[in-house]
Formats: sequence, C-alpha cells, structure tokens
Amino acid sequence: MSGTMRTIQLSASLCDAVEREFRNRFSSLEVTLDFVLRELLRDESAILDQAEQAAVEQRLRELGYL
Repeated sequence: MSGTMRTIQLSASLCDAVEREFRNRFSSLEVTLDFVLRELLRDESAILDQAEQAAVEQRLRELGYL
C-alpha cells in the first residue's frame, strides 16, 4: 500500500469473518481489502479493453478489412 491513506468503516462482524477466512493467505485485513479492490479494478479494466477491442473489430468489418 502506498500514497495517502483513508479511513473507512466496516462492521466488526464482517471484518472478523474476512480475517478468519483469509488469515492464512493475507497478513492483515487491510492487505486483504487492498488485494480485493485492486482485483475488482483490474477486472473492470479488462472488460473495458474487451469492449474497445470489439468496437475496433466492428469498425474494421464496416471498412471491409475483416
């Protein structure tokens, strides 16, 4: 984690459940949430890239290149 940090509020029961579930994989709740949020962003970027690729392919078809 880098940069300016922000504080968020989550229920204690949710935090406890996440810590129990992922304690062997991540060193802390913060590290777990950082990973999950970055993965969600990455997945969203991949979806946008696929949409852009589809638009380019459609345009190439319209121009007769595909």
